[in-house]
Amino acid sequence: MTRSPTSIGYALHLAKRVAYVLLGAVGLYVAGCTLALIAYTTVMPPITGVQLQRAVEAQFSTDSYTRVYHPVSAGEISPHVPRAVVAAEDGRFFTHGGIDWEAIQEARAEHDQGRRLRGGSTITQQLVKNLFMTTHRSYLRKAMEVPLTYLAELILSKERILHLYVNVVEWGPGIYGVSAASDHHFAVSADALTRRQAAGLAACLPAPRSRTPQVMHRYTTIIEQRMTQHGW
Repeated sequence: MTRSPTSIGYALHLAKRVAYVLLGAVGLYVAGCTLALIAYTTVMPPITGVQLQRAVEAQFSTDSYTRVYHPVSAGEISPHVPRAVVAAEDGRFFTHGGIDWEAIQEARAEHDQGRRLRGGSTITQQLVKNLFMTTHRSYLRKAMEVPLTYLAELILSKERILHLYVNVVEWGPGIYGVSAASDHHFAVSADALTRRQAAGLAACLPAPRSRTPQVMHRYTTIIEQRMTQHGW
């Protein structure tokens, strides 16, 4: 059955309206994230996307859930913590522009060789994911992650990105940020963490809900070696 010109025209008009609505929604989302990043140059996030995700998930789980999140100033964090995180998660953090294309190529090469695929995400990418998204993987999330990553690098200093990251990242079920993590895993304040303890916390980051520093001895030692290579 041949469609009339009228029905084709209506379908095209409808498709355009849907496209405009979607573009408008994306624009509003990016604008909101931009304003939040500007605010985060001086204040800490009251809550993050990942924290909201976990709270929603807890409503459909029989396990108890309590959010522990106490952001602290840079002066209240052991200097070993950001160094360990960079050594573990993003060795070129201070030299790339937000996305480490070299690391992405290395990850693809490992995958092509049949070796275990390692992630190529930078600390900046992980920060915007934590702040504005969820842990669920999708092409849409990845597409939005790129512009937000470059925005974060434009608005925030490297030091501020790292400070925000160690304050909001998940370090166990309901445990967010280095202050909560240091108390939970070692019963000490964030500024009292030793080099070994900081490396142990960094060793948990690829899978923070299932790893603990007490069982990550080998990877902790590797991170300490990387810190030494960086002059830390």
